Amino acid sequence: MSTHRPRIAVVGAAAAGLAAAEGLRRLGWDGEIALIGDEPHLPYDRPPLSKQILSGAWEPQRTALRDTEQIAALGLDLRLGTRALAYDPARRVLTLGDDGHTELRCVGVIAATGVTPRSLPGTDGVEGVHVLRTLEDACALRRRLATPGRRLAVVGTGVLGAEAAAVARALGHEVTLVGTGDTVMERVLGAEVGGLLADVHRAQGVTLRTGQAVTGVRAEAGRAVGVVLADGSTVEADDVLLAIGSDPAVGWLRGPGAGTAGPDLTDGLRCDEFCAAAPGLYGAGDIARWYHPVLRRELRIEHRMNASEQGLAAARNLLAELDPERFGERRPFTPVPYFWSDQYDLKLQAHGVLTGADRIEVRTLGKDPLRLAALYGGDGLATGVLAIGLPPRRTRGLRALIATPVPWPEAVARLADAVDA
Repeated sequence: MSTHRPRIAVVGAAAAGLAAAEGLRRLGWDGEIALIGDEPHLPYDRPPLSKQILSGAWEPQRTALRDTEQIAALGLDLRLGTRALAYDPARRVLTLGDDGHTELRCVGVIAATGVTPRSLPGTDGVEGVHVLRTLEDACALRRRLATPGRRLAVVGTGVLGAEAAAVARALGHEVTLVGTGDTVMERVLGAEVGGLLADVHRAQGVTLRTGQAVTGVRAEAGRAVGVVLADGSTVEADDVLLAIGSDPAVGWLRGPGAGTAGPDLTDGLRCDEFCAAAPGLYGAGDIARWYHPVLRRELRIEHRMNASEQGLAAARNLLAELDPERFGERRPFTPVPYFWSDQYDLKLQAHGVLTGADRIEVRTLGKDPLRLAALYGGDGLATGVLAIGLPPRRTRGLRALIATPVPWPEAVARLADAVDA
């Protein structure tokens, strides 16, 4: 490609980065697009890693978001297996870790590098200790679970840990789910709904050790044999999955050149309502912490749907900044957040914001199988809604409760009407 054409760099080649690159082309950007990813794969979908890939229902290639022909049609400067080292916002120069620290001069950058999983001290190089973020991670644990009768300790009772525990138990393995919370997915779902979900896991044969911190992994001859809890007890295991959260992958934005005037990187890349962190620098996906003007709060959402929607929004607004006459005005990014989780035969679907609610209204319609609808609120308004085991028509109806802020008493009444309809 000609070096005289203006370049936009998209750093991160997963769902958010792909959506940004495709959006740039679809909206009419005819300059260069450098799509940079530190993994060697074409963009692939991450949600199946803890479900279909881990269970063996899918082969890895099925996770690809686009095939080689579709990627080629975008005319990208595709740089896979390449790490971004630094970005200088004043010079708009991106430094890469390939070819002796290549520098790319860009008119704009979209940061979509996602998150990195947390680990525990002393676990590097210990066989049988796993995280679950990349295709390689999922395939490594899948190979271990292909041997019948294994003991798996899952550290972390959030959505990732709960999904992996469900898959491993369905494969017939002995599973212990350990976490500091009192229930499953308590931080997101609350104590009551989390308790009902914990009962589902127990009924499926999962052993729950809740309210327990893990202080380390016990190893013998370089191989994991269990996890040590804060009370001194040990959960014996052949494999350990660490699902203890993640950190935004912002290290490259702290690199040389960022200086004291660099972007705010507290809990991700801080962006405004247009997904802009600085002139010419936009964030998308798990890395972005942006201001949602309808919900009147900053959000950072680690969910697949948000990644794609925000990638497109960041592309649109960057183009509008670069050439408003051609691409129009910037638009605030105001989605109704959505996430789903599959555990056993249950599907959990949530719209809006559940975390941090100061009140929750739960309507339980059945426990075997679990069927419920729950409304989440804060500051007198309904902020989120959850459906477990409900048909799509009812779930779509619940979304309307929080598409625009509704006073809590009105939303509770509408919840009853929607569930009883």
